[in-house]
Amino acid sequence: MSARTHTRPHPATTDAGVDSRLPWWALALPVLAFVALLLMIRNPAEAQAASGDPAITQMFRHARELLAR
Repeated sequence: MSARTHTRPHPATTDAGVDSRLPWWALALPVLAFVALLLMIRNPAEAQAASGDPAITQMFRHARELLAR
């Protein structure tokens, strides 16, 4: 049995005043990422090499194996 399609009650208009609003997080997330990166490069003298945490390494290995399938 086929389903009925719903049509718009009014046809779409091509007005120049298109109203497109972004959610608050669409601007907040890139700003937060930029600030975090800026803070990380602010003082590179205090930067330390990442330790080879086996749990994270193992997680990346599993992810790579899953993607290789």
